[in-house]
Amino acid sequence: MISFQVESALRLNEFQFILEDSGLSVRRPMEDPQLLERMLLGSNLLITARSEGQLVGFLRGLSDFCYRSFIADLAVAHSYQRKGIGRQLIQVARNQAPDARLILFSAEDALPFYEKVGFHLHERCYQLKAGEELL
Repeated sequence: MISFQVESALRLNEFQFILEDSGLSVRRPMEDPQLLERMLLGSNLLITARSEGQLVGFLRGLSDFCYRSFIADLAVAHSYQRKGIGRQLIQVARNQAPDARLILFSAEDALPFYEKVGFHLHERCYQLKAGEELL
């Protein structure tokens, strides 16, 4: 049985494991464990899915818990994918802030998943990457 819970912290090695096993590591700074640790410490929404204590899914986000919740990472271990775990992690995030809009950047191969669970593409999202100058 899979248990879902909001946690106050996550160990770096668990974070690294779930990023690797899910395939999300190709889009994350895996070569910089200190940065990964800072990513965890700077997040105020950590939701886990565990099977007998083993981390099998994870949602990391930033939220004011009333207006906006930004999902920074959603990762499910490869052998647990397509079993509703990602959807349930999002539902737990929604339950934490029922009035907040959920916002995320999607990996290209995850677009069908997010559309299937009800997310809509937003046409006015902008970004300024690290190292890019503010004009």
